[in-house]
Formats: sequence, C-alpha cells, structure tokens
Amino acid sequence: MRARNIGASAATALALVAARDLVQKKHALLRNFPVLGHARYLLEKIGPELRQYVVTSNDEERPFSRDQRSWIYASAKEENNYFGFGTDDDVEHVQGHAYVKQRTFAGRLPDLRDAQAPLPSAKVLGGPRGRAKAFRPTSVVNISAMSFGSLSGAAVTALNKGAALAGTMHNTGEGGLSPYHLNGGELVLQIGTSYFGCRNEDGTFNLDKLKSVVASGPVKAIEIKLSQGAKPGLGGMLPGAKVTDEIAGIRDIPAGKDCASPSRHTAFHDVDSMLDFVELLATETGLPVGIKSAIGEMGFWEELATLMERGDRGVDFVTVDGGEGGTGAAPLIFADSVSLPFRMGFSRVYSVFAERGLTDDITFIGSGKLGLPENAVVAFALGVDMVNVGREAMLSIGCIQAQKCHTDACPTGIATQNPWLTRGIDAPSKAIRAAGYLRTLRRELLRVSGAVGVAHPSLITPTDIDILNGDYDARTLASVYGYKDGWGSLGPKLADEITELLLA
Repeated sequence: MRARNIGASAATALALVAARDLVQKKHALLRNFPVLGHARYLLEKIGPELRQYVVTSNDEERPFSRDQRSWIYASAKEENNYFGFGTDDDVEHVQGHAYVKQRTFAGRLPDLRDAQAPLPSAKVLGGPRGRAKAFRPTSVVNISAMSFGSLSGAAVTALNKGAALAGTMHNTGEGGLSPYHLNGGELVLQIGTSYFGCRNEDGTFNLDKLKSVVASGPVKAIEIKLSQGAKPGLGGMLPGAKVTDEIAGIRDIPAGKDCASPSRHTAFHDVDSMLDFVELLATETGLPVGIKSAIGEMGFWEELATLMERGDRGVDFVTVDGGEGGTGAAPLIFADSVSLPFRMGFSRVYSVFAERGLTDDITFIGSGKLGLPENAVVAFALGVDMVNVGREAMLSIGCIQAQKCHTDACPTGIATQNPWLTRGIDAPSKAIRAAGYLRTLRRELLRVSGAVGVAHPSLITPTDIDILNGDYDARTLASVYGYKDGWGSLGPKLADEITELLLA
C-alpha cells in the first residue's frame, strides 16, 4: 500500500511538471519535450563537473589541468607530489613547451633541507629610490590581490594566516584592508580606481584616510592598480545586495547600494601626474610604491621609462598581470581577448626598461598562472624578481575549480559571502595548507635553480631555457622574445649579493 501511494504521488508530480512544461512559453525545448527536457538543463548545469572528473585527460582542462591541480593539492597537504612512469605531456611533438637546460657542474648551492625553504628577493624593494621603509622581501613567492568581498572572510583569514606561517606577503586587493587581513601576514595595500578605504564621499582619493589605513596594519608597500589581466580597462560593479554593512564600512561606501568602480583613476590623468601621485604616497607614508597593470598598447610604458630615466621620480615596482590571470567575474570577451598573455606582455615591458638601463632599479613582479613551477621559472628567466599567486593559493585552501566565482555560489565557500557555504572553511587548518603550498613552490624553484647551477631563480637567464617548436626546432627564450645580451639577468652587484645571502 505504501509503495502504491509513493508511486501515485510521483506520477502526480510528473503530471504537474508535464502540464506546466506544456503551457509555459519561455523554453521551446520543454514545450516540445515535457519532463524529459529537464535532463538537458541538468546535464548543462553539471557539465563542468562531468568534464572535470570523467571526460578530460590529465592535461586538457583549463584554466588548470588535473595534473596541475593535483600537484597543488599534494603540495598544500605536504604529501607526495611526485608523478610516476614519466611525463604524459606530448614532448615529442608539442609546440611552445619550455625546457630548462641543466648544467653538469655547479658551484656551491643553498641547503635544501630547511623546511621553510627561505628564498628572499634579489632586490631591496624601494632601495634604489631611497624610500624610508625600503626592505628586502623575505619571499619571492607572495599572495596576489584578492579582495574581501570577492573572497569570503574565512578564505582571506586562511590565506593571511598561511602567509604569516610561510613568511610571505599578502596583497589586500582593491577592496580595502579588512579585519580578515590582520592575522599575522605582512601586507601590500592595493589602491584601485574607487579608492576603497581611502576615499571621500564622492569617490575621490583621501590621503589622510590612506595614512590611517596604512597605520592600522603591517603594510609593507602600496600598489596602485591600473588594470588586471582578466578585465583590463573595465570598471567593476558591486551589486547593492552584496554591499553588507561590514563591506560598506571597510570600503567607505553606502550599505545596500550598487557601487560602480570607474575604469580609470581620477587622482591622476597621465603618466606625468601618475608619477607625482606615486611620489606623494611614498613621501607621506615612507613605503615603496608601485603599479599593477595588464599589458596592451606600449606608449604608456615608453613614456614611463623615459620619465624615470631622469632619476627624480619613479615607481619602485611594476606588477605585470597576464591576460590569462583570474578574476571573480568578467565579460567573456575581456577574459579571452583583451590584454597580452604574461610572457609576451612582460617581455615587452621589460625590454622598454632594459633599453634604458633601468632594470636593476625596479622590482619586477609577475602574476597570471605563475604559481606553477614551470611558469614561474620561465618568468624568472625573463627578468621577474617575484611572483604573485592567486588562483593557485585558492586551490591550496580547497578550491575545486568549479568556476562559480561570479554566482556567489562557490561550493567550497571561498569566493562567496553565503554564510552557509563559508562555514565549510576551517581557517586554521586551511592556513597550514596555504603555507605548505607556498613553501613547496619556493623549494621547487630552488631545486630547479640548483639544476641550472645557480643559487637563486633570479640568476636563471633567458638562454638557460629553450622553447620547443614540435620535434624539429628549439629556440632560446632570449631568441623567442627578442632579448639582447644581458637582458633578463641581474647586474653583477645584485647577483653577488643574493648569492652570498643564500649561501651564508
């Protein structure tokens, strides 16, 4: 009798669904195929998960392949991150793959037995321009800009605690400095076009508020965000529904109201006025000040390098974000087709400064899928001094690449403000995993440097790496990107300093 009742109820429910499908006019598929048509929408909804776990091979999936994610997960847990039975890359025929050329003999190399894998920057940030609070970053691997609001408070807490454990810096993102950033990790304060946390009511910049924010936490440097790789030249929109009282207080905006970020800054309008702004911030705070940008037209960089050549004004660091970089949400055309990929974009910017002999006076930071050893090594060979990791850091604390960052329905609670979802993150244990990943990446960079016969990844040159073109040609990285002799390398003084520091 009970089974009969259940069957009757199920049949009634299906009949109601079928009746609704037949009379609705929104979906032609459901009118033509009532009930059955819903299977299509279900498969469409879970399609990414099916492809991720069932269909794709180890190296097919994007933005991060299964092999790449597996390496990050194992590294974060400090488990065995080796792979067996050889590579499953098509090394015989693939185009564009980078190969590091190991050396048979080498001088003295750093001890790799230190669990912390210390790997400081080869350059003193702000040193060449004499900033009052210049310093040598203790880690060449740091956490990229991801705002509270884009990420949950629990996720930001885990990342900041992880940064503290690993001795890295944590970029606040343009959303301002939140309480979740104050868990021990040293900070890079990012200032975007809306000047969140340091703005007047009309959205213009407020210097006094900036100084107050800087004094409220362990801020080591200031980064002026001009654009980012996944959506360059595009202002953001934070819907009013997401502007909670907490976020409104941190960002200095009205609660419950839409907040549209302009696409460009209002505190300056050209390169000349931007450098005045940089010097103002550096003078008033004593901190190193730099810029972050995706790479498009090169006129901006030519003018910046020309003005810096005079020696009276300049940025302390340049963060180059590749077009393959991530974001919480962006139009497809911007994510796919606006701004250059990292290697091409960075090499063009570096060349502009190298032509003028300025590269030793600027710290170059790279971002955009550089949290993987191969990509990071290539970046260092091109002239990067430090790398920022974003999505890779998210993966280390539990991200499963569900690609739902723009829906506020992140299943792991990382890229959402939904309390039910964020409760799944245990910040203390996730912090340990973030630190494990950061330390492992540093250790891998040291191991590859040792294979090349040098003490530090900044000493790897663009002639130490070949780019393969199938099975019939190979060119050095220097040749591929048009580098002249000496480009991509540290000056002799910097090279000696960092070698002595690591071998001490």
